[in-house]
Amino acid sequence: MPAGSARELLRRLHDVMAARTPTQAKLDQVAELIADALESEVASVYLLRDGMLELFATRGLLQSAVHVTRLAIGQGLVGTIAENRSPLNLAEASLHPRFAYRPETGEDRFHSFAGVPIIRRERTVGVLAVQHVQPRDYDDVEIEALQTVAMVLAELIAAAGLVDETDAAARPVRDTAPLRLAGLKLVDGMARGIAVYHQPRVVITRTVAEDAAEEHARLKVAFQKMREEIDQMVSRAEFAGPGDHEDILETYKMFALDEGWARRIQDGIDGGLTAEAAIEAVAQAQRIRLGAATDPYLRERLHDLEDLSNRLIRIVSGQSGTAAQRGLREDSILIARNLGPAELLEYDRRFLKGVALEDGSLTAHVTILARAMGVPLLGRIRDLREQVAEGDPLLLDAGAGALFVRPTQPVIASFLAQTALKARKQAEFAKLRDLPAVSRDGVRVKLMMNAGLRSDLPALDLTNADGIGLFRTEFQFLVSATLPRKGRQVALYRDVLEAAGDRPVVFRTVDIGGDKAVPYVDGRGERDENPAMGWRALRLALARSGLLAAQVRALLEAAAGRTLHLMFPMVAEPWEFDAACRIVEDRRAKLAAAGIPHAQDVRYGTMLEVPALAMVLDELLPRLDFLSIGTNDLTQFLLAADRGNPKLADRYDWLSRAVLRFLKAVVDQTADSGVPLSVCGEMGGRPLEALALIALGVERLSITPAAIGPIKAMVRSAHIEPLRAAMTEWLMTPGTDIRRELSAMAEAQGLRMN
Repeated sequence: MPAGSARELLRRLHDVMAARTPTQAKLDQVAELIADALESEVASVYLLRDGMLELFATRGLLQSAVHVTRLAIGQGLVGTIAENRSPLNLAEASLHPRFAYRPETGEDRFHSFAGVPIIRRERTVGVLAVQHVQPRDYDDVEIEALQTVAMVLAELIAAAGLVDETDAAARPVRDTAPLRLAGLKLVDGMARGIAVYHQPRVVITRTVAEDAAEEHARLKVAFQKMREEIDQMVSRAEFAGPGDHEDILETYKMFALDEGWARRIQDGIDGGLTAEAAIEAVAQAQRIRLGAATDPYLRERLHDLEDLSNRLIRIVSGQSGTAAQRGLREDSILIARNLGPAELLEYDRRFLKGVALEDGSLTAHVTILARAMGVPLLGRIRDLREQVAEGDPLLLDAGAGALFVRPTQPVIASFLAQTALKARKQAEFAKLRDLPAVSRDGVRVKLMMNAGLRSDLPALDLTNADGIGLFRTEFQFLVSATLPRKGRQVALYRDVLEAAGDRPVVFRTVDIGGDKAVPYVDGRGERDENPAMGWRALRLALARSGLLAAQVRALLEAAAGRTLHLMFPMVAEPWEFDAACRIVEDRRAKLAAAGIPHAQDVRYGTMLEVPALAMVLDELLPRLDFLSIGTNDLTQFLLAADRGNPKLADRYDWLSRAVLRFLKAVVDQTADSGVPLSVCGEMGGRPLEALALIALGVERLSITPAAIGPIKAMVRSAHIEPLRAAMTEWLMTPGTDIRRELSAMAEAQGLRMN
């Protein structure tokens, strides 16, 4: 919609709702205006009354349906929009599973449908919908125009007294009883404190601008202040040392300086909106575009943009800021739907004990920053803000995936006991730091650690790990909006090698694509239906050989004068390994010819994650310097069980006889060839499962730093040879419950399993 048309529509809507005419006449005129402006055959306004969505006004449907047609929240297309608080855009409405035909409306001849929620103060108060006879998809501009009208309409109908303050879409009254809320562990740790909401909801009370020039001036001042705030915040940020947060904050600042974002907001002002309303309109459009994206990179960027939008609205409106700006005064656990990458930096670490989010992911910027800061973080907590009130006492146990709200004294006592027990265990594990992981009968197990961030490196000395058995190089690629510069890559890899000293470091080449997409590598330009088995890892790297060559050059230069251990992910056939090695050797030759210092030797390995590789492993072993089993993907491929699907949790079993027999065959084959074998999946970090691996003959594990102490304690208390004999028998005996048998034998030996 052209700016002039939009501005005229908003002005006319404002005039209609402000006029001294009956309410019904106002809404009828609103429907007419919207239909004309959007060239729609039907425009309808539904408002909540007594908890039901009632057709209040329409142009195009039968007038006799007004105040007669009523839909419950979640009923029909209109009810679905209200329930989900998100738009619908349908070329053929009747094909939607929630479609509910209402004969009294006369909507039989209309095929296409688009609708948006009318939201005020985080509550759905109605739905605005348009329909057409011809099937068609509404384009983004039309949906954005509907959203803008709905935003303005929300304030206008509220001013006219048409918002039902007792509607069913309002937030439920919070319970005061103790609760246990489940979530996803993002950063491990335990914390106790009161609930503090990150930010109050910014209320936009004025949506239609009177003077566009004044709004542009206000926006310019707000942008300048926001950018100054970000610079100050970044300069004050406290971390243990240099790390990946540098890339994150650089990307965040890039968004803040994005002229395209500022221009879209300016266009909204030209269309008749106030600065606040224009910022919110652009944010809503971004939520539609990015919120539905399957690309994880785009979803994480949505968090960055929402952070900036909220910050900018607070500045331009002069409303109160975040809890960080108000200041924490006692031990607190932060409550939010989500956090942008810089917001966490504003908080006083003396009082910030933990964070609980409704959203969040393992690769989110806030997760990486929280890990670097040592702040426990629990995400994916459903209805968090509906269940927790400001000031509620909270206990957060990220490791257990639990948030205890208003806990009882017995729960508090148990939590404190667990905290004390954990501290005692850590102290006991610390005593084992300088002792090798050697069993009572002399079996030596090498315990290496997994890493992927600079902030992981201090754990090398804290745990006295035997090295880094898996350094995931993709994190630097995931947090950057562009391909990481060679200098930054070299600096990271060099820091890792220097932190390890004489201990080996195995770098896995970049594993991106699939569910770890980045904007500067588009794979095949299409979405994978099954990302885990899609266009990712070495498959993508070989197709985009320039990406792999650039990373390999950085690794070779970082390892100047050293031996570089290089491992390729997701290898399915030997030719893929050979092709990757040729790229590395080509880079080595070019560096040598140019006289550039580089690795004196390269040792090549591969991940065994794809079962097919095991079928041709005999062909590859003569060319391998080492092999590492990635049990996470391997297990889900073997069992055809998605490890992220809760319905298949009991089928995703590392101690399945099928999985263990497969692993045993690989162990025996590598032992015969003399190729060193390690396991670097989560399986090795769990005491019982690690015991099973050692019983199979695995003597090198690469696990999380937190697991090294417990696994070392378990190994040092075990007699391994009897377990190996028993495992051989269990694998040969049909129907054996290996989990039960191994648990019983561990108990009989008195092994420390936690």
